[in-house]
Amino acid sequence: MPGVEGEFFGAIPFATPPVGELRFEPPALELGLQGESLNATQFGPSCIQIPTVSDMSEDCLTVNVFRPRGLPASSRLPVMVWIHGGFFIKGSASTFNASLLVQHSISRGTPIVFVSLDYRLGSLGFPTGSEAQTDGLLNLGLKDQLAALEWVTVFGESVGSISIADLFLNADLERFVRAAIMESGSQATIALQTASSGTGLWQTFAQAVPECASANLNNTFGCLKTASVEEIIAATNIAAEAANDQFPFVPVIDGEGGLIPDYPSTLQSQGRFSRIPFIAGTNLDEGTVFTDQSVNSASEIADALLRAETPSSFPPSQGQSTVNRILQLYPDIPSLGSPFGTGNDTFGLSSQYKRAAALNGDLNFQALRRAWIQAGASHGIRAYGYLFTDPQPNSGALGVSHTKEIPYVFGTQTLGGDPAVALLSTQMMDYWISFGVSLDPNDGKGSQRPFWSPYSSTNQAVIQLNSANLTMIPDNYGQEQISFLNSEPLLFHH
Repeated sequence: MPGVEGEFFGAIPFATPPVGELRFEPPALELGLQGESLNATQFGPSCIQIPTVSDMSEDCLTVNVFRPRGLPASSRLPVMVWIHGGFFIKGSASTFNASLLVQHSISRGTPIVFVSLDYRLGSLGFPTGSEAQTDGLLNLGLKDQLAALEWVTVFGESVGSISIADLFLNADLERFVRAAIMESGSQATIALQTASSGTGLWQTFAQAVPECASANLNNTFGCLKTASVEEIIAATNIAAEAANDQFPFVPVIDGEGGLIPDYPSTLQSQGRFSRIPFIAGTNLDEGTVFTDQSVNSASEIADALLRAETPSSFPPSQGQSTVNRILQLYPDIPSLGSPFGTGNDTFGLSSQYKRAAALNGDLNFQALRRAWIQAGASHGIRAYGYLFTDPQPNSGALGVSHTKEIPYVFGTQTLGGDPAVALLSTQMMDYWISFGVSLDPNDGKGSQRPFWSPYSSTNQAVIQLNSANLTMIPDNYGQEQISFLNSEPLLFHH
């Protein structure tokens, strides 16, 4: 579309500021602008988070829009919404500049509108415990996301991907979106717990807020609404440290009628999820950045697995036997560990690091992606899978790690450097845009690229995203290991 360029509008409110009496309340849609004009030249502030960032505010429920310039007001363009990651406790839409992605959509003749959003994080976005469940205040951050989604295609990475996958468990998702792209995250990548299991965490948080020092620990929201932002941040830090290596303040199972009514594996087996086309994929070495590089014994790996099973409704003997079998399936052989394809190189670390990284990647990413795409395809959903394997320069012990596909999707890898990498970035943008526009990554427009086959029971294959070998490959990596991990989903809160 010659002569068409992009333009940006930032910090557009989609909900009433969640401050004062609206703190710890579900989002209230903002249906009109306050005043005659809005300064939309910059991104909105990040939501309150830890570690803190310079530009953050409780008044953060805004969207940012990248769109083609100069098209008629009557133009009906597909909208793609990006949900950022950050473990539900940090992150911001402002990190992601979609100018190149939108410009590429224009140049290939299929212009899109790109929208990014901010949602409440940490204790403000994900209250937990029995009190929050009784008061109907669970999963507020997910409700923020739903409030920003209307008739759009949504895609996101990491926790953004987990959010999208979680929302698939809400049968109403079809009212808001028509397709989804999930990069490196499934419903239980961060293990799901019941709300009541978070009661201790929430009470630790509330007790650390001065206004709540003498409050009834079963009635904390009143005093928490009067606390300062600084006090909320300090208390969130205290609670997060008390949670040790677990992820604090994350989505929880909120029961029938909620956004996440049960464990994902249970809902998947029952076919209780939205029937929306999707892309779901992972990177080759997802587990490396989540693995402590100081790990140097099998007992440390076993202890981490037992913690992942806690709290458990299963007999301790079953949990221990499962751990023993996992350690057999993931032997201490560096050439089999992650980062994959690096032979016996241990990067100056214990060989147990590569062992643990391979296990972490499979347990929390690869196994869950496979279970999810198989469930979707078996229920007639048009689904596509990918594995991003493009080598990363100077990556050392991290390999092709979590988040490394993002610069390719947003087109920054097209700016100079290796021509093969630039081409892969262009091809990935074409796949993503094509899916957003037509619900099929193979629209034949833009760059030449291999046909991406949909996943099915008779064609369990994913596309390998690699600048030297972009091709379909069988989805059979780690068949024995992943089948075992997926055979005990409830043990790991999946």
